[in-house]
Amino acid sequence: MAGAPMAGAAADRPVTARSVPASRVLAVWSPDWPVTAAARAAHVPAHRPAAVFHANRVLACSAVARRHGVRRGLRRREAEARCPDLAVLATDPGRDARLFEPVAAAVEALAPGVEVVRPGLLVLPARGPVGWFGGERAAVERLIDQVALHAATECQVGVADGMFAAELAARRGRGVPVGGSAEFLAPMEVAELDRDPEVDRSDLVDLLRRLGLRSLGAFAALAEADVASRFGADAVAAHRLARGLDPRPPARRVPPEELSAAIELDPPVDRVDAAAFAARGLATRLHEALAGHGLACTRLGVHARTADSEELLRVWRCAEPLTPSGTVDRVRWQLDAWLGRGGSGTLVALRLTPEDTVAAGALQRGLWGDVGEGDERAGRALVRVQALLGPEAVLTAVPTGGRDPGERIRMVPWGEDRTAADDAAAPSARPPKDPPASWPGRLPAPSPATVPPAPVPVRLLDATGTELAPAAPDLLDGAPARIAGHGPDRGITGWAGPWPVHTRWWAAGGPGPAVRLQVVLDDGTALLLVHRDDRWEVAGVYD
Repeated sequence: MAGAPMAGAAADRPVTARSVPASRVLAVWSPDWPVTAAARAAHVPAHRPAAVFHANRVLACSAVARRHGVRRGLRRREAEARCPDLAVLATDPGRDARLFEPVAAAVEALAPGVEVVRPGLLVLPARGPVGWFGGERAAVERLIDQVALHAATECQVGVADGMFAAELAARRGRGVPVGGSAEFLAPMEVAELDRDPEVDRSDLVDLLRRLGLRSLGAFAALAEADVASRFGADAVAAHRLARGLDPRPPARRVPPEELSAAIELDPPVDRVDAAAFAARGLATRLHEALAGHGLACTRLGVHARTADSEELLRVWRCAEPLTPSGTVDRVRWQLDAWLGRGGSGTLVALRLTPEDTVAAGALQRGLWGDVGEGDERAGRALVRVQALLGPEAVLTAVPTGGRDPGERIRMVPWGEDRTAADDAAAPSARPPKDPPASWPGRLPAPSPATVPPAPVPVRLLDATGTELAPAAPDLLDGAPARIAGHGPDRGITGWAGPWPVHTRWWAAGGPGPAVRLQVVLDDGTALLLVHRDDRWEVAGVYD
């Protein structure tokens, strides 16, 4: 177990609940929780190195595996080469949430107001436990002992002003003095902004690094107005985190009472699948009511009552407004935990409450309905097409690296991972991105809007009708005047280039050297021409 040393003398002074600032947050973090949960479910002994994989990448690994050189983001083959005895485990968000419920219940037995951020991390207001136990150090020690005793799980606890600083303090097993969150965060890498698996800030982090803003303190020193005008809305929220503030201002709308959605389960339900089916309709009603008031839910309360009159409650906190499918997932995870371990008897009632809401103006409705619904329906239809015609019948284009237009798009069957292997994302964590390749010699923006499936041969002519060819890698043997072979002959009103391209020159079957040329025709069409193997080809058409 890891203790949490409290910084500053204030931690040792007797305190009351009234003397604790309302902004103080306790964060309880269980390191490597996806591995812990997966190992327990698979009965993998604690001394054996283990790792959870997603898309053949290490999503999380145990401390024993790290001692053998396994790291988050490694490919499976490399991880197994470093540690031949590695236990390979699959990712399962439902399993992680179900097994984390005893941890939340253990903390809730000591302090109210527990909110699950994601399996492995929960937060709660510090005022209650700190005032009750007489100080932050005492509260932290009691929480660690409570989780170890009742959930048989090691955890680290951090305390700070604000949830973001408290989470990072928990990862380091320490407490941050009152008013010291900004100073605590300042020396940390901007990569800390991209820890939340629900919010992808990798592009923002890459941009900040390229601008020389490598620490949270450097980012926080920017003016908020400049951040909003240069980076956008999500960067403003990240900027508030870097300054030690909450991602949203404290003034929020109080959800009207009628927004809660409830259902009586008759007959009572004792199976997770039946309860999840009822929760799906309940989630739809909840989001329709929220949409009617122009709101979106960021903290979801899941209430249930058993046949033994036991009242169950758990609050889930989310970084982004919940969609109906996200709501159903969290309700299913929670019901699975209650029916499988945490509850007693069968469920007779279920209620969903939006504990916290934000204005939904920033949410764009989908083409076929509410947020997330259209994607689900379209996905089901495409899967049915694949069942009839085969997986390769439905392809989706994914941008990738390359020098020529045809190389920068790859076609992926629907349902397979659209991202590159080093950019895989999972509900519980996301491996770090590799630095993007520079691709020297790539075609500069803008890229052609249309790329032929196969290059179209053409002839490039001068004013006398003589076919032109490169006299040198960067020099033509005449001035282009007409193009023939791509439809009717058309005149050329402007051209740029040529530019030599050398790709895969070391490979025996490589494409060999080439020359690029951009031309504008008299009808306004712009073409990208490539000269390779003694002929010109149309490699792309610009809008």
